[in-house]
Amino acid sequence: MRLALISDIHGNTIALDAVLADIREQGGVDGYWLLGDFSAMGYDPVGVVEKIASLPNAQFVQGNHDRYLLTGECPGPTIEQAQKHPELVPSLWMMATCLAWMQGQIRAGGWLDWYQQLPLELRLTLPDGTRLLGIHVAPSLNDGPGIIPLLSDDELRSMVATADADLIVVGHTHVPLDRTVDQIRVFNLGSVSNPMRSRLEATYALLEADETGHTVQLRYVPYDYEAVITQLHAVKHPATVFLSRFMHGEVVPPWAKQ
Repeated sequence: MRLALISDIHGNTIALDAVLADIREQGGVDGYWLLGDFSAMGYDPVGVVEKIASLPNAQFVQGNHDRYLLTGECPGPTIEQAQKHPELVPSLWMMATCLAWMQGQIRAGGWLDWYQQLPLELRLTLPDGTRLLGIHVAPSLNDGPGIIPLLSDDELRSMVATADADLIVVGHTHVPLDRTVDQIRVFNLGSVSNPMRSRLEATYALLEADETGHTVQLRYVPYDYEAVITQLHAVKHPATVFLSRFMHGEVVPPWAKQ
């Protein structure tokens, strides 16, 4: 059995096409798990959904940005924070306009119902008996910092203690990670788009499993970052300047530098 594990495409068809091409070059897969944040903060929110929805044997989970699309939540800063700190007003405006732009695209494209049926997790028992859990942020969480490299063993142990799984696959942070605590392996896929790390390539993983065991291989896939910026300008995306910074490796929190 072979699965492609993919997360955080963020409306970037160019990066998604590069990942799908790499999957074909690696010999293909039996199915796909796509772990959320499909359309937000990218130039092609509808095109991405059209592509992933047509993949054979594909299953999906809801990410926090997918939830924002449905609820109208803004990822931050809040209005209250901006009132106290006026320097945050431009960020609030940018996030609100991005959300409205994406909602308009998805509604016009007829994909809102598809988003409404996304589950919060996927589960599967692999042929070797390993219990696999796929979720966007972390067990029982659909927002927040997520599983980042700075977590202590005790913090990670607390986050996965009730997962009822042996292998947990997540996304959300845009930074790959592979940790094991109390025989529970946690594998963060990184992201297809909007990298928050020194390496800019799209990342995803190939999981291979049979009765004798399983492996998870992280793949780094380059794509044309300048072409993404060109597309952001072409569609007049409300956050073109901000999103272009991802493509130049300029959005890297201190804990993600590697």
